Amino acid sequence: MAVQTTVFGYPKIGANRELKKAIESYWKGEITKEEMLKKAEEVDIERMKKVIDANLDYIPSNDFSLYDFVLDISTMINAIPQRFQNIEDSLDRYFAMARGTKDAIACEMTKWFDTNYHYIVPELTGGFKLIKNRPLTSYKWAKEKFGIETKPVLVGAFTYLMLSKVYEKQEGSFLMKMIKADESKKFKPLLLELASVYNQILKELQEEGVKTVQFDEPALVLDLDDEKIDALIEAYKVITDGIDNIEIFVHTYYESLDHFERITNELPVAGIGLDFVVNNENLENLKKYGFPKDKKLQAGVISGRDPWKTDYKEVLALINEIKNYVDEDRIVLSNAAPLFHLPVSLKPEKGHLDDRLIGLLSFADERLEEIKTLKEIINEGKEVPTQTLQALRDEFKNEEVRKKVEGIDQQEIKRPHNFKERYKKQIELLGLPRFPTTTIGSFPQTKEVRQMRAKFRRGEISAEEYENFIKEQIKKAVEIQEELGLDVFVHGEFERTDMVEFFGEKMDGFAFTKNGWVQSYGTRCVRPPIIYGDVSRSEPMTVKEIVYAQSLTDKPMKGMLTGPVTILNWSFYRKDIPKKEIAYQIALALRDEVLDLEKEGIKVIQIDEPAFREGLPLKKRKQEEYLKWAVKAFRLTNNTVQETTQIHTHMCYSEFNEIIEWIYTMDADVISIEASRSKGEIIEAFERFNYDHGIGVGVYDIHSPRIPPVEEMLEIAERTVQVIDKNLIWINPDCGLKTRQWEEVIPALKNMVRVAKILREKYGSEYNW
Repeated sequence: MAVQTTVFGYPKIGANRELKKAIESYWKGEITKEEMLKKAEEVDIERMKKVIDANLDYIPSNDFSLYDFVLDISTMINAIPQRFQNIEDSLDRYFAMARGTKDAIACEMTKWFDTNYHYIVPELTGGFKLIKNRPLTSYKWAKEKFGIETKPVLVGAFTYLMLSKVYEKQEGSFLMKMIKADESKKFKPLLLELASVYNQILKELQEEGVKTVQFDEPALVLDLDDEKIDALIEAYKVITDGIDNIEIFVHTYYESLDHFERITNELPVAGIGLDFVVNNENLENLKKYGFPKDKKLQAGVISGRDPWKTDYKEVLALINEIKNYVDEDRIVLSNAAPLFHLPVSLKPEKGHLDDRLIGLLSFADERLEEIKTLKEIINEGKEVPTQTLQALRDEFKNEEVRKKVEGIDQQEIKRPHNFKERYKKQIELLGLPRFPTTTIGSFPQTKEVRQMRAKFRRGEISAEEYENFIKEQIKKAVEIQEELGLDVFVHGEFERTDMVEFFGEKMDGFAFTKNGWVQSYGTRCVRPPIIYGDVSRSEPMTVKEIVYAQSLTDKPMKGMLTGPVTILNWSFYRKDIPKKEIAYQIALALRDEVLDLEKEGIKVIQIDEPAFREGLPLKKRKQEEYLKWAVKAFRLTNNTVQETTQIHTHMCYSEFNEIIEWIYTMDADVISIEASRSKGEIIEAFERFNYDHGIGVGVYDIHSPRIPPVEEMLEIAERTVQVIDKNLIWINPDCGLKTRQWEEVIPALKNMVRVAKILREKYGSEYNW
């Protein structure tokens, strides 16, 4: 008897982000479509070679994408919104759905479960039909290129639908009311209709001789009622109808299964995948309910989400426990979650990162080696490698920092001043009109900005030369904002690479990779910091640039910080320290920065928390504990400021409606939110909840190159006026402008300022307290 192995979700971006560069060159017209597709294929070939070398029993295919794997399914099954139907070229239509055009707003984008990956939300009306069988194309390509059998992998029908929305058009408006598909009465009929298309996909694969298919169904770990489970099982009966020669696996991850017994026993498939890394609940389920004798267990025992080296002794002990309930020859070892959450390879980091830290890390390539090693240990009796992981971790302890956060859980952390009183004083001190305009923080990081930063890092220009260049960029940004007539300015963040990386580089306890890129969405990649030790701040991080920017104008200049919860959630953090303690450590470091900014006369400070919702546990029973400490960490950053200091925060691209009460308890003076790409859906939350703090409505989507007209932005603003006190409304884009070009930004902001003027003309520019 022997265990088998597989992996899934290997990174798509290329070892040096070759895919990003090729696609963006195509968008700019620098290369042809054919050239871009050739470069994309080269990336896919290189990643397939690595996966093949891992000596897997099930080699995945169909896990490569030009932009987003959910969008791949939408375009495969004809879930294409009407506004894109007139685009004849299928590739242009695909990118238009993701990015928008001058005539069509992009599809909504939101977070994939509790991760920092963003997917394009499907807009469904029914009428599914198979346009192109992508899994079949990928299978045939792999067979032709490498002469191998592969296991096509795709998001399952149930998860796809759970992540979708059903739209109801509103007469005479570009806005549409959006309903989550899982809350719609159409859910089951749509699922069964979709199941028929998936059945067609399988039949075509079966006809081609495909032996195995994996459906990723992470939505099965969510809080589901019996009705949803009934619909799931009925749908899979349709999906598998007439499929006798394909071994079908359904893999679940990111959490444990609540309906463990029904899903493992009643789903008509050959194998079930379970996440044994996230917690021990699936193991407890296994002990309590056992596992069906006629199914294989795809055991997710290697982490796909964090970069810490696998402890072989711990994992082998786990596998031995699993073997008490599942025969060894029915076990398929796998990564628990997709490997695309990890950087590609640790090789470029050798000589760059501390050797001790290297000894604690594994990226995607190293995960392949770990799977291979586990198989050799179990099946061939290979010696278990010697590891000293905890001893290495202990070398990075800072007891002084740990003592600072002791007892914070028991303290009440909040600003002592009543919101209404302090907000009125802030507005008067700042001299703002009603419907004040601002931006979220960053301005375009042009090619020139990136080149100068690279030169500075390579030592080709001096610190003084680089600082003078940054000052020139700040001065230009201030002049543009003066010209546009914005009310509260930003310095543009030209000195910053990434909103998390910048702060991590200036705090103790963080390490930064040379090439550790991870896909966030489409061609957008980030390099998550690695929190390897305890976190503290030794000197000011942003004060110099912000104070310089403020010296150039009489308008208020925002201090711009990234919040503790976002820094934590967008980093690879240690697992041997409670997550909330790391958040408190970061919050205390940021509080020092806030007070330094305040001391220098900065009256508006924005502490961004776009990842606040992202860290929310998938199980409702676990959410309150997270929200309590996350709110406390945010409050800890600013609970000691003066009442006249205005605290802003920003959140984007997540389902915030369900946690609006907790966002309110953060007690930020102003929160700016996304409201454009989701067609104003977030405003519904304020229709249900009396939010009486400042609210900045994101009236246009910055992730699209299109310049939205005044009317479009005004419609969102007017809807806000119906549910929010006019004295509390701010007008802003929905996110930072770093990824855009100035020629897009300036006209869009002109239109945005015009919207504010129209509102003042209609409702008055003076506050009526």
